[in-house]
Amino acid sequence: MMNRRTFLGTTAAVAALLAAPPVLGAARPKVVVIGGGAGGATAARYIAKDSKGAIDVTLIEPTRTYYTCFFSNLYLGGFREFDSLGHTYGALASQHGINVVHDWAVGVDRDARTVTLAGGDTLAYDALVVSPGIDFVEGSVPGWSVTSQNKMPHAYKAGSQTQLLKAQIEAMEDGGTYVMIAPPNPYRCPPGPYERISMVAHMLKQTKPSSKILIFDPKDKFSKMALFQDGWQRHYPGMVEWVGGDFGAIDEVRPDSMEVLVNGDTIKAAVCNVIPAMKAGTVAARAGLTNDQGWCPIVPNTMQSRLDERVYVLGDATLNGDMPKSAFSANSQAKVCAMAVRHALTGSTLFPAKYANTCWSLIGTDDGVKVGASYEPEAEKIAKTSGFISQVGEPADLRQRTYEESIGWYAGITADIFS
Repeated sequence: MMNRRTFLGTTAAVAALLAAPPVLGAARPKVVVIGGGAGGATAARYIAKDSKGAIDVTLIEPTRTYYTCFFSNLYLGGFREFDSLGHTYGALASQHGINVVHDWAVGVDRDARTVTLAGGDTLAYDALVVSPGIDFVEGSVPGWSVTSQNKMPHAYKAGSQTQLLKAQIEAMEDGGTYVMIAPPNPYRCPPGPYERISMVAHMLKQTKPSSKILIFDPKDKFSKMALFQDGWQRHYPGMVEWVGGDFGAIDEVRPDSMEVLVNGDTIKAAVCNVIPAMKAGTVAARAGLTNDQGWCPIVPNTMQSRLDERVYVLGDATLNGDMPKSAFSANSQAKVCAMAVRHALTGSTLFPAKYANTCWSLIGTDDGVKVGASYEPEAEKIAKTSGFISQVGEPADLRQRTYEESIGWYAGITADIFS
């Protein structure tokens, strides 16, 4: 079972292997990290910690409290308090000497090797780590834009959007319809929309049992599909309807009237959760690191940008091959990146890159499922080498242990990122 002690013990052992003393008398190379989530904060922590002061690390993150998108669905379902999702950066500064700057990175000059902040400051770097998360493709859902997000929230960037979506669900009349517009591939956290449906159904079953949930999905299938559909039937029979493929493509949403037009029919929604198509965070495009699909291609064994060897890109923003866009993936990639940065700047040992991911989902009370894999770099992509997934029909005690494992993982990974 994964828990905080075993997760941190494993990463501590890896860190001990990679540690190298600073070079006395030499000017410290500068690393700037954009983005303080699972990828960026992990990279900043491991570069600073394992270099033992040999590298000057600056982390740029606009928010003082970072709310994790992972596990935010459990808040919607009533299984966690909102404050439990929030994490701060004090330990990164006080324990690891990282210069934490709370501002927006608005520009990157790769020729001059500088990052410009919204406040006007300019930071020089010898290596740059970009972990900006996701932004949304404007126009990908007809009738919706980011200006509509307070009426039809996406809640795919955690924080106020998550609180807003929960408040809207709580305000629904019994018998109302919760509509989700699911995103096309690729997107952040493949099981995420469907765990969200499970958590919303859990909440509605207790407080508004006559309500319905409609999912309009442009995909023909989705992550853990059999597990979720089996769980919906067992826990919430008759409540959840998934419409996929061509039938799930909507004509338009109308935020002002809370209507969804599908195949000529008009559906009145009590709550409409629009999750648009995604792309790498905007600063990645401004830095010229994205391809024509809006994602950042990387070198599989180092996480370097294919467009600039002094830049490393992590997490949801990457076009990497087989790894999904998840917090576990970003954290795993960040450790490979940190090792590569240290090697490039201080000559420390570069070990072979290995990656891993697990995505847990909660379907109902004590009904946890998971999917995961191990990965290794190939010439053109990060390739899956082995995998596992929960099975339909598992005994209740196994599902409970899987859920408890996920709780231990959350405690472990957030400590690994922020402590």
